[in-house]
Amino acid sequence: MEGIEALMSHVYVFPLVGLVLGAILGGIAFLGDLVFPSSLVALLVTVAIYKLCGINHIDGLADFADGVIAHGSREKKIQAMKDVALGTGGGVFIALMLIALYAAISSSPSWLLPLFLVAAEVSAKQSMICFAAFSRSLQKGFGQIMIERTGRREFLMGIAISAALCILVLGPLGLAVLLCAQLAALYMVRVANRNFGGSTGDGIGAANEICRAVSLAAALTLWEVLPWTLW
Repeated sequence: MEGIEALMSHVYVFPLVGLVLGAILGGIAFLGDLVFPSSLVALLVTVAIYKLCGINHIDGLADFADGVIAHGSREKKIQAMKDVALGTGGGVFIALMLIALYAAISSSPSWLLPLFLVAAEVSAKQSMICFAAFSRSLQKGFGQIMIERTGRREFLMGIAISAALCILVLGPLGLAVLLCAQLAALYMVRVANRNFGGSTGDGIGAANEICRAVSLAAALTLWEVLPWTLW
């Protein structure tokens, strides 16, 4: 717990974790493209994401979705989110997330995909900071610690680091990708407040998953419109 407390006091370094993860995933995509067609590269990268990152975040997405989909009062929605059993909402959201990842990765230009993956992971990790910084804690747990330790200062420090990394990797396009991810995270805060009256660690994990997909979709959509190099 002492280590968790220390980490949550320095959440602004999360984008650096995203940089490392994105570089590894980008390397896998680059090497995979030398051997496999784009469809298999997409599958390989998707498997690598959950091998490296584990399933805690996508489990949070499933719980978050179960609560959002549930009918009734806030108390019933919170109870559905806390239920350890996977509900229909969670199952549908996981399926949609995997399809979105596969579609975005397989459709991305092979020579840009490694850079897209770096920017997406940096943006996803900054989205977790964004979600926590603008949320209010709903219950005790690791999510409560992060939300209570993350304020506007940590958000601004994180966004500065993330912007520098995304611009370095993808120029103006990288900055646009980061912005799209942050807007998605802020929308998720609104969804959490409307449905639960606050946020938990499940919402933070869901933000990572959804904003990764949003980032990849934004990069794929805008790369022919915005410059993707500084020169």
